[in-house]
Amino acid sequence: MESKDLTVQQVFQDRRQYMVPFYQRTYVWTLKDQWQQLWDDIKTKAEARLFGSGSYTPHFLGAIVLDPQPPAGLIGVDTLHIIDGQQRLTTLQFVLKALLIAIERQDLSGIKQIITVVLMNSNPDTMRDPNIERYKVWPTFRDRNDYKAAINAGNWDELREAFPDSFTQRQSLRLIGIRHPPALEAIWYFSETFDKWLCDKEGPNPTARAEALATAVLQDFKFVSIVLGEADDAQVIFETLNGRGARLHATDLIRNFIFMRADQENAPAEELYDCFWSRFEDDYWRKELARGRMRKPRLEWFVHATLQAELGEEIDLGRLYYEYRRFVFSSTPAKTAKSQLDTLTAFSGHYRSLIDGDVTAPIGQFGCRIAPFEVTTAHPLALLIAQSGLSAESQSTMFGYLASFIVRRAICGLTAKNYNNIFLGLLRHLSSTECTPANLQEGLIALRGETTRWPSNDEFRNACLRGALYSGSLDAKAMRAVLTEIEFYLRGEARIEDGFGSDYANLDIDHIMPLSWFKHWPLGDFGYIDESEASLADQKRISGHDLSEREQAILDRQDCIPRLGNLTLLNLSVNREVQAKAFDEKQSLLIDNTNLRLNVPLVAQESWDESTITDRSAKFAAAAVSIWPRPNREGTA
Repeated sequence: MESKDLTVQQVFQDRRQYMVPFYQRTYVWTLKDQWQQLWDDIKTKAEARLFGSGSYTPHFLGAIVLDPQPPAGLIGVDTLHIIDGQQRLTTLQFVLKALLIAIERQDLSGIKQIITVVLMNSNPDTMRDPNIERYKVWPTFRDRNDYKAAINAGNWDELREAFPDSFTQRQSLRLIGIRHPPALEAIWYFSETFDKWLCDKEGPNPTARAEALATAVLQDFKFVSIVLGEADDAQVIFETLNGRGARLHATDLIRNFIFMRADQENAPAEELYDCFWSRFEDDYWRKELARGRMRKPRLEWFVHATLQAELGEEIDLGRLYYEYRRFVFSSTPAKTAKSQLDTLTAFSGHYRSLIDGDVTAPIGQFGCRIAPFEVTTAHPLALLIAQSGLSAESQSTMFGYLASFIVRRAICGLTAKNYNNIFLGLLRHLSSTECTPANLQEGLIALRGETTRWPSNDEFRNACLRGALYSGSLDAKAMRAVLTEIEFYLRGEARIEDGFGSDYANLDIDHIMPLSWFKHWPLGDFGYIDESEASLADQKRISGHDLSEREQAILDRQDCIPRLGNLTLLNLSVNREVQAKAFDEKQSLLIDNTNLRLNVPLVAQESWDESTITDRSAKFAAAAVSIWPRPNREGTA
């Protein structure tokens, strides 16, 4: 390993090309985060030369780490892979191009040649491919077209011609409604800024200013250049420096690892990128998602779930890159770049179906059903089932068992805190035996205890009949999902229709007998009850005092209100209009505003009280046992 201090001029003056390996990130520096500060530093150095005493302290830009590539022969320029420092080297090419444009606008040709030498490689006749080798920096191909167009433009007019969508009719850079290519935006910013500084009428003339500005950029900024030797491991260096500059995610290191492996295997790396990895570069996978207190890009959550599905082990999300390497080297020989990408690609399709709720796939149907319950710890097990090669019917059976386990426990008010261990244990069980419906059923039925059991039909039915579902067990999303599935069941259609819940996601949950029933809902022979009287009755029950018949009737009604039989789905505007009204007024609005099977029978009801709520709860409880079945050991419900 060789280390030197080099000025910007020394870095770029030789006939060489600094190549950004295509597996690295795209260019990400911005005006707000980096360019403005760089200009402030350049301006300070330029004005020190313009007005100072002649003592100039260099400004260090940090280290660049370079990996020389073996020459292909006498023809061509020297090539070095940028292991660390691509953002700085690319930015300095933008700065030099902007400086050249600004100087030419002032018709100051004296230093033009000096800048041109550090911007483009000379002698194209001795290059293998002048269209590539003429550039001092060769970016990843995702940035390449914009980079070439911006670097090749000779002035502002040519920049406008190269990027017409980025400019207004008045030929100024658009400020609203467009995301400019970074190469254009950087060169435009620096060239405008340089032009204004050169035209400042205070102090020396533009020629002196141009020389001071060019000297500052070329000689007053230095790098520590680290050039690796043949024995140095570029991968280890990359990992050591991964925290420098714009933050890297674990999946950036994983991408780097995969394609360095491809290079070592002499695999067609660019083809592998185009065919496999490029899909992971879009906004869908970059979107940050929160789980508890942790926020990670979706791609990291996906890789985490995939590794658990593949290894059958707990994976430390905080050490995802280390865990990924362990996965690669868990077999002998180690997994090739191609096999790694095959695995990630196969699992990514299942994961998208799971997350997006693609109801054409069994795992997507499962995703629709459990999404409101936010049980992401089931994702690795779901991926294992989807990747098993089982028929769609067998997968649907297995996903039905898992949905039943999750929903039954939620309705019964049982904790979800142990789900990570439960689902990981089931995953190991299926991995060590065989991934079949029978083995999953066996594993679920074998679970015992409050934190793990799969509620029996009797326990589940009783919770549906008597549980205070919407005031304790379930939140609004989960409650809406339960009512939606019951609606589909009552229709006599498949529980999961095309676009499960899409017509119901915005419906409101309504208490048919409202929470505030006192004004419009008399309590049988006891008549109308005051809210304060209901509160006193509740306090007496809590304290253990004997209750009068009237007080018991009040509490019986209060207990019925959050039960399944008293809940339905309504359009939000309708619910707001009817939520506290008497039953006959609700009926009139239901006739005009709903065709849900949940609500149609309500139109024929003469009254609504505790007994009708109990009857409806019993009907829904029977439906729920069928929708979320729990077979016994013999396989019957």
